[in-house]
Amino acid sequence: QVQLVESGGGLVQAGGSLRLSCLASGRTYKTYTMGWFRQAPGKEREFVAAINWSGGTTYYTDSVKGRFTISRDNAKNTVYLQMNSLKPEDTAVYSCAASTGILSGRSGDYNYWGQGTQVTVSS
Repeated sequence: QVQLVESGGGLVQAGGSLRLSCLASGRTYKTYTMGWFRQAPGKEREFVAAINWSGGTTYYTDSVKGRFTISRDNAKNTVYLQMNSLKPEDTAVYSCAASTGILSGRSGDYNYWGQGTQVTVSS
């Protein structure tokens, strides 16, 4: 069992930066693929980024490539999402998720989810 708690969301102006954190509990955290997803009002949940268990492989949706960076610190049981050059269309609730499988952008492949943190980007 893994429990996930996100933090770091907030209100930022377009062009600004935020760093989201996801603290995981559970001894097997280090073996999980971790992902970030987001959901804007009235829209379906969308994949943002994922990272494999070691941190050596990452995967991004096209709209955030070059602006967002996913990383993890297994000693701290934490995965991060550094978001730069934020745009109003990045506004959403961001959730982290854990998967026992390989790197994936499909929400159905993730077994555990956090509650989410709100990110609002003003124009």
